Amino acid sequence: MISAELLAAIDDLQIRYISALDRRDFDAWLACFDSHGSYICTPRENEEQGLPLALMMDDCYERLKDRVSYITQVWAGTFEDYWTRHFIQRLACTPGSTNSYSVITNFEVLYTSARGRSEILVAGCYQDEVIVSPTGAKFRAKKAVLDTSTTPRYLVYPV
Repeated sequence: MISAELLAAIDDLQIRYISALDRRDFDAWLACFDSHGSYICTPRENEEQGLPLALMMDDCYERLKDRVSYITQVWAGTFEDYWTRHFIQRLACTPGSTNSYSVITNFEVLYTSARGRSEILVAGCYQDEVIVSPTGAKFRAKKAVLDTSTTPRYLVYPV
């Protein structure tokens, strides 16, 4: 059985993650990952067929840092910006190895364009490996599996 305190720490991590994205605070987003963290965003179809192709594949912490640099420095001002709003629902949390937990969380991301129109950007589920230590919870691996096969716009920000 997983304690309420542990579930609260994991839920707090998810809230910090989506809050950082919705505020575009990419330093706070990066702080949600441990030093071995990874982030992958892939369509459900590819996941089901075992295809390694992903929309975003930051398979190590250094690539997570690169993503932040690209968003904040390289791509800045080169795309039509948009604001996101994330909604989540934890479905499962199971113990893994020592201090590690597998967490499944549904998500929906809305976006609002610069013209003020809001639409669903993507929906799907997070398949996460969370490490919990005395200092809190962090993602070792975060995978966003998108049910949405075609997004209404390009993805710049992580989901």
